[in-house]
Amino acid sequence: MTPYNRRRNPFINRMAQDMQIRNLAASTIDSYTWHVDKFCSHFGKLPEELGLEEIRQYQLYLVNEKKSSWSSFNQAVCALRFLYEITLGKPWVIKHIPFGKRPKTLPIVLSDQEASQLIKCTHNLKHRTVLLTLYAAGLRLAEATHLQVTDIDGQRAQIRVSCGKGSKERRVPASPRLLEALREYWKVHRPSNYLFPGKTPDVPLSSATIQRACKMSAAFAAIGKPVSPHTLRHSYATSMLEAGVDLLTISKLLGHSSFITTMIYLHVRRQHFDRSPSPIDWLPVRQCPQWAERNPHEAT
Repeated sequence: MTPYNRRRNPFINRMAQDMQIRNLAASTIDSYTWHVDKFCSHFGKLPEELGLEEIRQYQLYLVNEKKSSWSSFNQAVCALRFLYEITLGKPWVIKHIPFGKRPKTLPIVLSDQEASQLIKCTHNLKHRTVLLTLYAAGLRLAEATHLQVTDIDGQRAQIRVSCGKGSKERRVPASPRLLEALREYWKVHRPSNYLFPGKTPDVPLSSATIQRACKMSAAFAAIGKPVSPHTLRHSYATSMLEAGVDLLTISKLLGHSSFITTMIYLHVRRQHFDRSPSPIDWLPVRQCPQWAERNPHEAT
């Protein structure tokens, strides 16, 4: 049960109801109410007693003292904007709650060999099958853990993703190797509801469990890159791009709402760099360091 009524704050309860009316995801409601609760706890007051100066102080606290990531900072801003504009009906506040500028970083991707070694070093069958599904179908972690047995269409070789971001449903192709791995997994665990159940069949496997398993497998595989389950999704998209699949198709498979989001993979694909020459290739051979070391007398 999502803890909407933290601290039994009546404004948080009403905010959760406003978000439910708008059919926002339970995870979004949970995170927004969490940020608002932390905002109120910081000052020990109710939201209607707090104004623009307190919001500004709290933003500085997040940046300077708590050292929050820009993703967490902007999520807090979204939560406060919803609270004041929708729940409290004060749209004039919105203009004075700025977003933070997120640094533009490129995604970490694994080579085919690294991804294979990562999956091979995952000894738990359930965890290994989840990671294989992430890499083979390019799913988000929550999408994979919330898959149900009926979502796997072996006849048409498709996977139905019903818990996508923004509650958008899509279908992605399932490779023969993935289907075979899912069949072998099903023969052992025999799931009836969720494909990857948690402690009980009616609860999906915890995302934190897969995140820990992924970190451990990356250590066993001696992968020096920072690896997370989402890295496998990035690796899937990059591999598809390098294989010649067009960006629009990849965008649809990933469930991106904007085609622009998918374009980031243009900057990490291997072929993009392989076709870029280096100025050293245009220099005369005699100026190359290796030639000079082998022929010291001629170099002078």
